[in-house]
Amino acid sequence: MNRMADKSIPSNEHAAVSEKDEFGKVELAPEVLEVIVGIATTEVEGVADTRGTFASDVAEKFGKKVHGKGVKLDYGDEGLFIDIYCTVLYGYTIPAVARKIQETVRQTVQNMTAIEAQEVNVHITGIQFDPPADKQ
Repeated sequence: MNRMADKSIPSNEHAAVSEKDEFGKVELAPEVLEVIVGIATTEVEGVADTRGTFASDVAEKFGKKVHGKGVKLDYGDEGLFIDIYCTVLYGYTIPAVARKIQETVRQTVQNMTAIEAQEVNVHITGIQFDPPADKQ
C-alpha cells in the first residue's frame, strides 16, 4: 500500500506535508521529519554526530540541542528522499553503520508518519577518533 499518492506538499520550502481524511486535515512540517530522522540517526551505534551548519553549531554551543542537523529532505511527486550527513566513531565498520542508519531511519519514519521513504542516502563526512568531551 503506497500512501505517497495521498500526500501532497506545496511548492515552498517551509510548507507542511498534509493528508486529508474523514476527520479533517493533518499537517506535518518538514522540520518534524528532520527531527525524527536526526534522532533516529544518532541512536544508531557507531554514529558520532551529524553534520550541522554554522548556525546549528553556534546554537549547540549555547546549549540548544539541534536534532535536525545534518538532514536534508526532498519531498515531491516522486516521494520522500532523505540525505543524512554524519560522522562515524573510529573502530566501527562504515558500511555496516550506514546500512543500520538506512534501516533505522526508514523504519522510524514509516512507523511515526506512515510515509515511506523512497531513498535514504547516508553521507559519511568524517571519522571521530576521540569521544567528545561531553560524553566522557
